[in-house]
Amino acid sequence: MTEDNSAAPAQPPRVEAAALSAAFVTAIRRAGLATSPDRAARLAEALHLIPPARVEQLYWTCRVVLVSAREEVPVFDAVFAAVFRGNAAPAQPGSVPGAAAAPPAPALPTSPSAPGSQTPGPAPGTPQRPRLAFPGRDGSAEDGRTDREAVLAMVSADEHLQGTSFAELSADEVAEVRRLAAALQLATPLRLSRRTRTSAHSTASLDVRATVRAARRSGTDAPLLLYARRREQRRKLVLLCDVSGSMEPYSQVFVSFLQGAVTRAGAEAFVFSTRLTRLTRQLALRDPDQALASAAVSAPDWAGGTRIAECLRRFVDEHGRRGLARGAVVVVFSDGWAYEDPEQVAAQMARLRRLAHRIIWVNPRKAAPQYRPLVGGMAAALPYCDAFVSGHSYRALAQVAAAIRGERPLSQDTHERARGKEPAHAH
Repeated sequence: MTEDNSAAPAQPPRVEAAALSAAFVTAIRRAGLATSPDRAARLAEALHLIPPARVEQLYWTCRVVLVSAREEVPVFDAVFAAVFRGNAAPAQPGSVPGAAAAPPAPALPTSPSAPGSQTPGPAPGTPQRPRLAFPGRDGSAEDGRTDREAVLAMVSADEHLQGTSFAELSADEVAEVRRLAAALQLATPLRLSRRTRTSAHSTASLDVRATVRAARRSGTDAPLLLYARRREQRRKLVLLCDVSGSMEPYSQVFVSFLQGAVTRAGAEAFVFSTRLTRLTRQLALRDPDQALASAAVSAPDWAGGTRIAECLRRFVDEHGRRGLARGAVVVVFSDGWAYEDPEQVAAQMARLRRLAHRIIWVNPRKAAPQYRPLVGGMAAALPYCDAFVSGHSYRALAQVAAAIRGERPLSQDTHERARGKEPAHAH
């Protein structure tokens, strides 16, 4: 009897669900999809709840968790094929072609801790289960019926709305985003007030007046020294929103953002088109629909032309120099399209710059891939801005809130234009 020295077949390495999720989410982000780290945690949890037995099951689990828009499906398909099917990886983000459906891959183990190992296929003659659907066209054409797109598995509607441009939303979706925009929490940076509060620490400034008053009350020559510190308070927030015709797809959501800032953060709100209108009192109403209707009635030039320089001049002369803009955070919502000479816009922005603590310009056109603020009123205003954000979607409005808090640094383009240089990407 001879001894069998043949080695047992090597088992494929076991991969933990958490490690697989983190690695795949990293590959998705490198391909250009905006995927947050919490998606990796949700994917790992989903792999534990629904252990994938085949690549098709893993595909749909990953897609439901990681894909939030129809436009992201081709990139996801290409990355999934490169990671789990051995196809060539995309060369660079944004250049991923639509991935075709690949043939069925070997089966995966039922344990979520080993999604990379294989299990033996069905024996010959054993009836096989129907294949799971892949993205693309459904199989109805094989029966002689008209082709239609297969239903795509997506995440919740709220998450889909966060990244969708306001100009692409339906009426119902605009109403929902308006509600979300009005509920955003806004906070400006802190500053030292002239008012003081009593402090027990000697490191604070000596409060001479309080010390003398205490000495007069006690009648002693050795009074108790009293100290005081200057109080901190939030800087004022001023919002200027362009409601001209070119901003009409975004003005409803922006005005709801203004209404939430007035009611929650005590901001001052203005709208402008061919003239400047103060709407702080109208937007102080708690009912957003009533506030928007009252604002539209108070601004007769709604959806008209744009005179940015003239409206900025009126704001500085009638409100800003009287204290409203001094040391304040000023946010301008506009696409920068104006009838005036850009030099007039630059002159009024320079006046506003000397008053305000921080100027933030929100331009929804900035989200376009080919947009460059090189001409017109936007190019004239940009050197005087501390932050330049798009604000075209609800997720972009969160960047506006961060810029108001002072968390975002000055953009490199703003620094270069302020020094009279052209940004590198413009060439």
